[in-house]
Amino acid sequence: MKPLSIVIRARNEEANIGRLLYGISQQTHQNSEIILVDSGSTDATLTVASQYPVKIIHIQPENFTFGRSLNQGIAAASGDIVVIISAHCYPVFPDWLELLVKPLENDEYALSYGKQRGGESNYYSEHQFFKKYFPDNSVMEQGHPYSHNANAAIKRDIWQVHPYNENLTGLEDLAWSSWVMESGYSIAYVAEAEIIHSHKENMRQVHNRYKREAIALKQILPNSTFNFMDFTKSWIGNVFRDLRQAKRENCLGQHWWSILRFRLMQQWGTYQGFNFSGKIDAKLHQKFYYPPDILDKKLPKPRTIEPIYYEK
Repeated sequence: MKPLSIVIRARNEEANIGRLLYGISQQTHQNSEIILVDSGSTDATLTVASQYPVKIIHIQPENFTFGRSLNQGIAAASGDIVVIISAHCYPVFPDWLELLVKPLENDEYALSYGKQRGGESNYYSEHQFFKKYFPDNSVMEQGHPYSHNANAAIKRDIWQVHPYNENLTGLEDLAWSSWVMESGYSIAYVAEAEIIHSHKENMRQVHNRYKREAIALKQILPNSTFNFMDFTKSWIGNVFRDLRQAKRENCLGQHWWSILRFRLMQQWGTYQGFNFSGKIDAKLHQKFYYPPDILDKKLPKPRTIEPIYYEK
């Protein structure tokens, strides 16, 4: 197996980092180095990480952007292939790494990304988001530039030609994968390379996440718009679909209030982000980070391999 580098971005992830590192230690692919890019943790993140063979890179909060932290981690990597995963994620199966990087054996591919599902702390509507954008069947030659750096792998030599955009408030993955496709490379979606992506956010954090992503999308696509009518239609449409699905699953009484609130914060943040007219600088980055159907729905492919068992 060729050597891999795994880059993890983290800040105050003591509750999650140990589970991720344990999951990496259980992989069938063992020839990998782990690089943790820490952006000012004040909890026990680094103490927990030090129990594993991890190389730690520090980035100061005043210098943080999503793209810059990734670029610094990848610059310190020695592997030809770099796997990117968020600190609050963890792999489901022991062949996660092996399957995620397999498409990159082909010279035509620059990027692959895997399936995501939510954890116990995620809002109901976010589980619906994951099901929509990360379906159960792989697409080995994707016809659109969508990708997600919570669970992705890239070729380092291609990154050297075009590093991640360090000025975006988010969506550095979409900007890079768009460039990849424009440059003639292929992107693979690997459903079997599954991770759990845990979020434990309050509604203000949900709003801020979608606002910064909308600001970034406006930077990437300056002519795109999202007006108040779009906000209203999108909120009502998403709420209706979530409520209908929750009713089908017999959990409407449990989740109806969170559906209304999550979708409101999601769409209001998106509306404010698209219509943001302030200065995009280091202060804005710190403010966010510190205090349409894309793929057809298909039947899932059965797995014969046992999942990784994590202790509570």
